[in-house]
Amino acid sequence: MKDVAQQLDLILRGAVEVIQQTELEAKLKRSLSEKRPLRIKAGFDPTAPDLHLGHTVLIHKLKHFQDLGHQVIFLIGDFTGMIGDPTGVSETRRALTKEQVQENAKTYQRQIFKILDPEKTTIDFNNRWMGPMTADGLIQLAAHYRVARMMERDDFHKRYHEQKPISVHEFLYPLVQGYDSVALKADVELGGTDQKFNLLVGRELQRDYGQESQVVITMPLLEGTDGVKKMSKSVGNYIALEDKPGEMFGKVMSISDQLMYRYYELLTTEDLGRARSLHPMEAKQTLAELIVAQYHGAEAGKQARAEFAQKFQKQEFPDEPDVRVQLNSSDLRDGKVIGIVDLVAKTGLVPSKSEARRLIIQGGVEIDGQKQSDANTTLQVVHGKQYRLKVGRRKFVIVEYRES
Repeated sequence: MKDVAQQLDLILRGAVEVIQQTELEAKLKRSLSEKRPLRIKAGFDPTAPDLHLGHTVLIHKLKHFQDLGHQVIFLIGDFTGMIGDPTGVSETRRALTKEQVQENAKTYQRQIFKILDPEKTTIDFNNRWMGPMTADGLIQLAAHYRVARMMERDDFHKRYHEQKPISVHEFLYPLVQGYDSVALKADVELGGTDQKFNLLVGRELQRDYGQESQVVITMPLLEGTDGVKKMSKSVGNYIALEDKPGEMFGKVMSISDQLMYRYYELLTTEDLGRARSLHPMEAKQTLAELIVAQYHGAEAGKQARAEFAQKFQKQEFPDEPDVRVQLNSSDLRDGKVIGIVDLVAKTGLVPSKSEARRLIIQGGVEIDGQKQSDANTTLQVVHGKQYRLKVGRRKFVIVEYRES
């Protein structure tokens, strides 16, 4: 195991706040002297079936601790997921059913081992101790915290003054998350900056239950591909762990140069100085290849990079398009004519004809290398001939008409 200074270099990489760093250093020193790994906890409520790169900021930090020889605990909040985390919301979250939570939890277990070592990872579920807890036990737990302290939370405070409802069960969420640390005897808990209140409740509850308080390490919320809002599926700025290699590579290439270095810091262990010494295009392609390789394998990373170079740097149409469309007589009007709005919509790469129209007007569609900007344009097709479409910046389509 590395000495304390070497461990801190990796542990503090990308971290926003450590509460308290002196306590962390003391725990690391004791861990070395006693040859006892620290217990590192991070909790995830399985509220959605898939993970994206934003979720992996904490998982990568768990991996750092794992590589340093510590015991990492990936806690699936199957109990808290049914409460609904009130953090950062303006109204009560819709609680998930037990069946939804369990199904989502299965996909989490599959995806996290793209980063963590399954042989060295403990997966636990907080329903293990919260499920059997009696009403008496829950009342005793609730007695450890004051309503006034709960109301100090920004989200609760704001909702109260806006006269928006706060359900009693939402007060339980920070208590249950905090009690998780008691049940697991956590030495360190990781969380996003938005989870700071809940993490600190864990420190207080551990003291109340006669345990040494955990150290809290907060990590930043990763911005999505737009570089503005935090990565979120609902916003549409996310990169899913199960995106196809080419799609994942293209999404990483779409981020700004400034955001690229943040991704390097939070999602890789690459030397930041070396990354900054590269030309930005080279650095971004290297980052995209690393990320694809992490989730799909090294060969997929290389192939995605080669395909990107073929598509965008050499301005060549790829050997294998993203979509193939075969037209027949029923798709045409006036003999052998199709409107390009209808044609783009038929590729399935846009959600609607209105979106196809908008994309054409903005110059985002090419047919056989010619940019189209008139949404009223039609294409006269010939039997057996192939037409090459470029839709947006990253999608390629082969269209062919066959007389029926």
